[in-house]
Amino acid sequence: MNSGYKVMESRKKEKSCHIGGYYRMRMLRSLFASVLLLLPGCALGPDGTAPDLALPQAFQQSLPQAPVWPDRGWWKGFGSDDLDRLIADAESANFDIQAAVARIRQADAQVQSSGAGLLPSLSGTDKNSWQRSYQRVSNSRLTGLRSGYAETRMPALQLNVSYEVDVWGRVAATREAAIASALASRYDQQTVALTAVSSVATTWFTALAYLDRLQVALRNLNDSEQILAAVRARAEAGTASELDVAQQGALVAGIRAQIPGLRSNAQQQLNALGLLTGRAPENIRVAPGTLNTLSLPAVAPGLPSDLLLRRPDVATAEAQLKAANANIRIARANLYPQITLTGAGGWESGSLATLFGPTAVIASFASSVTQTVFDNGAKAASFKQNEARYDELLANYRKTVVQAFTDVENALTQWRYTTEQEKLYIDAVAVAQRAADIARAQVLAGTSDIVTALQAQNTLFSNLDTLAQVRLQRFLALVALYKAMGGGWQITDTEPPAAALLSNPFPADAILPRSPKVR
Repeated sequence: MNSGYKVMESRKKEKSCHIGGYYRMRMLRSLFASVLLLLPGCALGPDGTAPDLALPQAFQQSLPQAPVWPDRGWWKGFGSDDLDRLIADAESANFDIQAAVARIRQADAQVQSSGAGLLPSLSGTDKNSWQRSYQRVSNSRLTGLRSGYAETRMPALQLNVSYEVDVWGRVAATREAAIASALASRYDQQTVALTAVSSVATTWFTALAYLDRLQVALRNLNDSEQILAAVRARAEAGTASELDVAQQGALVAGIRAQIPGLRSNAQQQLNALGLLTGRAPENIRVAPGTLNTLSLPAVAPGLPSDLLLRRPDVATAEAQLKAANANIRIARANLYPQITLTGAGGWESGSLATLFGPTAVIASFASSVTQTVFDNGAKAASFKQNEARYDELLANYRKTVVQAFTDVENALTQWRYTTEQEKLYIDAVAVAQRAADIARAQVLAGTSDIVTALQAQNTLFSNLDTLAQVRLQRFLALVALYKAMGGGWQITDTEPPAAALLSNPFPADAILPRSPKVR
């Protein structure tokens, strides 16, 4: 009878606990709903859209042809096998590209870490306690006291669950900020790759230009030495003076003095290719070449608005702006209470044999609301700091957009005028070559003054050397135009960083994600 009464009383208590817990949960939910009604806009941060910009309708120096945007292998249009091989080496071994890829992996790991708070955290505990103590207990059947040791063993298995109710969107905003930063790292990697490829092209073309100038100097040296020999012969015959010999000898010495500098500059450019391709300079093996045999592929920009979708640096600035938007929402959410739900369940018994019995089941649930009462303005200052950071990145974004248009205009301007200048110098070289040939023939025939020949030679040598430099500037202008137009990259080429993580929240390579594919 007593045992039945205890069971009934126990059931009444359990029922009372269930009813009390139910009403407590309803009251808690009502409290949350009331707070949400009082603060309907607290979970809303900046919308993350790109700010309005005044875009030009067309480029001032636009070429008179249909738009030709570069493709991903734009450098192949120059027709240089050495350049193709060097760029392939740079794509696979350039140190800056490798560092950028590593930053992508870091950002991806941060995305996965920031998204962990969207789901409850679960932990398990296997606890076994043992206690032994000396005791003196009374024995009703025997007289006196009995002494001895008492042992207590308590095995327990328990699962703990903790979850932060993301009422204000702090956890979601944290993940959005991480995704935006990871996306920015991907765009930045494309910017680094484009810069590396362009640097290889400009360095290679500069080396070829020095080699072309070296060939011009060697040719001029040969021609001037022939004239010097003729002047000396005339001096021996008495038809030329020692001054004539000295003047022609000075010209020969000046040309000869230019040759070591040209060779040194060409070698330094080749050495620079080693750093760009991730190899030591002694491992660079390229055959001497010339700019005169390379092609100049056609390229022309389209609408300025299309440029914003083809510049990875603009995409990086916009992604950083979105991350700043999310950080403002995080700082704002930190001003409001944090609500955490925790629960635990498992088995605990005085003996291992009864560990999984019905009487060994334990369970607990708790909720907590934490609100900072006084922090000396730390959280408010953090919110203002994030707002100021957003304004800074907004200014950087606008500057990047304007810089993109400026880069295209500068490259178009340089391309236009170096093309015009090259044509003029080609004509100038032709005229100077004809005059030098006539003067040289007359000197060899002994019918011309040496001063006239010197003037003709100086004009020809100067025009040939300047033509080689102008041709280099035209190549560099075309490379700069390809780079300014994005190098064939489009914003749709980059996969969002969260795509793989959303499809598989628990990837097998979660600790070390696979490196993204380099262009």
